[in-house]
Amino acid sequence: LFLHGGPAAGIRPDPKIYRIILLDQRGAGKSRPNASLEANTTWHLVDDLEQLREHLGIERWHVIYGGSWGSTLALAYAQKFATRVASMVLRGIFLFDHEDMEWLFEHGGASEFFPDKFERYKSIIPQGERGSLINAYYRRLTSDNEKERLQTAAHFVEWEMSISTIRAPDESDLKEELKEPKFILPFARAETHYFVHGGWFERPSQLLDDCKSIEHIPVAIVHGRYDCVCRPRMAWELHKRLPMSTIQFTDTSGHSSMEPNTVDATIRALDYFGGRP
Repeated sequence: LFLHGGPAAGIRPDPKIYRIILLDQRGAGKSRPNASLEANTTWHLVDDLEQLREHLGIERWHVIYGGSWGSTLALAYAQKFATRVASMVLRGIFLFDHEDMEWLFEHGGASEFFPDKFERYKSIIPQGERGSLINAYYRRLTSDNEKERLQTAAHFVEWEMSISTIRAPDESDLKEELKEPKFILPFARAETHYFVHGGWFERPSQLLDDCKSIEHIPVAIVHGRYDCVCRPRMAWELHKRLPMSTIQFTDTSGHSSMEPNTVDATIRALDYFGGRP
């Protein structure tokens, strides 16, 4: 089962080994209505995954692969349906810790490494609203003004994509991607929607606290050493809570799933689980 992080992207496991199940989560990709936030929470998605498993007649998922937000969703699902998961490969760990949300979207975190990109990210928000940039973005992305929604989405997505790789992305390619409403609106609207509501978790450390229910599940964790979107510390904290886990920090990678060392480490983990009964 492949769980995407935002708009569907990333590596594709070997179809000769795996029967690969890919889905566009609510509001994303080919899911309809596009960019919808109605009945769109972590727990709606968790239940969607369980309904999908039942619909496909799968006794349990041999491997759940999730990157970034996909790692969050994989953990939430596994903790609720622990008997339905045989193993997981998780990349770019994000646990909805309040510090991690502040790190990514407010002053004093990733902004320290990308001050020029952060300046552009915050530039469309008036000075008086900069006490909480994520809330200011969310208000604009859920407004009735279509032009404002699109402009805001482009700035939001540009910030995250600009800091996701070790090497800066190609400016012309990035500009082309930011022209696609069906790409940027679901990305920005859903992400701010989830962040403003704390992922609908009861406690900030819920995913770490509830690891006891999945201690028996083998988990391979892959995380970019220089990931400025999802801090490596959270991958390490997760690893310490899961006795059946392994962890590999890829030393020449940031957050993107497509950087060579991360691709290699993820494929190796998937191949390992692919050879297990």
